[in-house]
Amino acid sequence: MELGPLREKIDALDRQVVELINQRLELAAQIGRIKRTAGGEVYVPEREDAVLRKICAQNKGPIRNEALRAIYREVMSAAIALEKPLLIAFLGPEATNTHAAAMKKFGASVDYHPMATIADIFTAVEKGEADLAVIPIENSTEGSVRETLDSFVESDLKIVGQIYLEITHALITRAALEKVERVYSKDQALAQCRHWLQRHLPHAQLVDAPSTSRAVQLAKEEPAAAAIASELAAEYYDMPVAVRNIQDKTDNTTRFFILGRKPAGPVGAGNDVTSFLVSLGDEAAAHSGALLKMLMPLAERGINLSKIESRPSKKRPWDYYFFLDVTGHYEDPAMKAALTELKRFCPMVKWLGSYPAAT
Repeated sequence: MELGPLREKIDALDRQVVELINQRLELAAQIGRIKRTAGGEVYVPEREDAVLRKICAQNKGPIRNEALRAIYREVMSAAIALEKPLLIAFLGPEATNTHAAAMKKFGASVDYHPMATIADIFTAVEKGEADLAVIPIENSTEGSVRETLDSFVESDLKIVGQIYLEITHALITRAALEKVERVYSKDQALAQCRHWLQRHLPHAQLVDAPSTSRAVQLAKEEPAAAAIASELAAEYYDMPVAVRNIQDKTDNTTRFFILGRKPAGPVGAGNDVTSFLVSLGDEAAAHSGALLKMLMPLAERGINLSKIESRPSKKRPWDYYFFLDVTGHYEDPAMKAALTELKRFCPMVKWLGSYPAAT
């Protein structure tokens, strides 16, 4: 069969696709006007999640669900931009993994603002200087980001979404490997590539940098230096990639939270996650089974605990906060009953947010 007729069919389909996308955006713009009149939120996590789940359920291939979600994220990004300019704060500078996660979640049509610290990000969203924020919460290899956990203690912001990003590290340098004397990167990135560095650059000095992006900037200025960062950072700062995928574990993944001022509604059907901050206070010191007692109201109601982590309260010695992730939404009756029981003996039970589970 000749190529000409097939390409004509593709061109005809492309015209239809463009027309249908614009029709969809026009409807989204109408919805935006209605929401603005009613004082509603532009970004609605539960609606986004429902749309992505629905289109994946309708997908009969050959396109993979991952690719289909990426296409629809850009469509929804364009729709959000038509409703209202949206500013997303993230832990900067540009071309970090947090920047990549933010772009993966919100697409190319919104505005992004890098910030120097996690504390700055919380402040910017609380004051309305940014609409939403993306911050790292934990890495599958190196564990939790302590500054993020501690920031929730005093903040009233809500977690409204989450993103999982596979982290791949590259060695970025203009020098030959045998000429590399220093390797710059963020402490966690250096740790995630420890074994590779020991095998291939045993004599190089490892230097902690404020971020992986800053590491590339430093390496660019020194002829015998290299950086460990993403390929996005290499492209952004016009530096060559010497070696790809140097991370020690192939399943190296970082989880990010999306922060907002208003909570997200329920997705339902078991597709919600809720995060809490709980303090046992004097209960922990008085009773050896205090932690078990804290978990029983959840277990008795069939609420699954997916994560628990302790952090010092910094108020007095040996006093801890517990961060919990559980299945379900804050508004679920079982969750409400469990929290009511928890509050009877826990001095603090703080709801950090409910948000869609990872697809």
